[in-house]
Amino acid sequence: MSQGVDRSAPPASTSKAAGDVKLPEWKPKQVKAAVRSLLKYVGQQKEKANSLFDDDDEVIYMQIALKRMPLQTRKNKPVPLPLPHPLYTPEGQEICLFVKDTRDGQGGKEIKKQLAKFEKKGGVAKVIGTTKLRTKYESYEAKRKLCKSYDLFLADDRILPSLPKLIGKSFFKKKKQPIPIDLRKGNWAAEVKKACARTYMFKHSGTCINIKVGRSSFAPAHVEENLVAALCGAVQHIPKKWACIQGVFLKTANSVALPLFQTLPDLPQKIEV
Repeated sequence: MSQGVDRSAPPASTSKAAGDVKLPEWKPKQVKAAVRSLLKYVGQQKEKANSLFDDDDEVIYMQIALKRMPLQTRKNKPVPLPLPHPLYTPEGQEICLFVKDTRDGQGGKEIKKQLAKFEKKGGVAKVIGTTKLRTKYESYEAKRKLCKSYDLFLADDRILPSLPKLIGKSFFKKKKQPIPIDLRKGNWAAEVKKACARTYMFKHSGTCINIKVGRSSFAPAHVEENLVAALCGAVQHIPKKWACIQGVFLKTANSVALPLFQTLPDLPQKIEV
């Protein structure tokens, strides 16, 4: 699965497909080869495992290595990155929505009534109000079980600051932080669909960022297009942008990281006394 890597510092070029954002002139053939190698590897691993489930679908990640740790601001709020080929569809995922309760604790029920107007409840399988989060899901085990029960978590953006205490550390360790949506708008089903059509960059205290860019069931070209779109979006939210990026890699949760772009680390600077 090893691929060659261009370690030079290449000139920048413009990618029209990614919204006219300048990217380093990495080799398209190398990206194409890495995507196909990774998909081939996933297929071979499934054959070896002799899985009984034909619909096993692995997530493909783009890994960005930074030269230095950035200053942290609003690290609990994920950064949305639009994708040409969505990773999720409301109809194909188990989605849980956290909402703000009214004074009588009936917020969840009201949301359910509204979502029931849309086909398949707007793609949401479970609606949980903040009152129930404080009571039914108070224990660590209950929080951990909830985290495992759904593919994607959404939340009314008005309750986002209070969620870390309500849901605990399991969600953040598993990179399942709830995605904020605006329920003040009338068309909630459209808000759910828009949230599913994006991938998200989670800022944390480290030099490695993992972003979901595809699934093993995707066509290779779709993974490539998603990768470029996500990279273009992510760079805009990294301090000093490309100057802070050490390398870009492609991987699954259980594979080695295939290099797409790497540069030499910055030379140490002499401090004058």
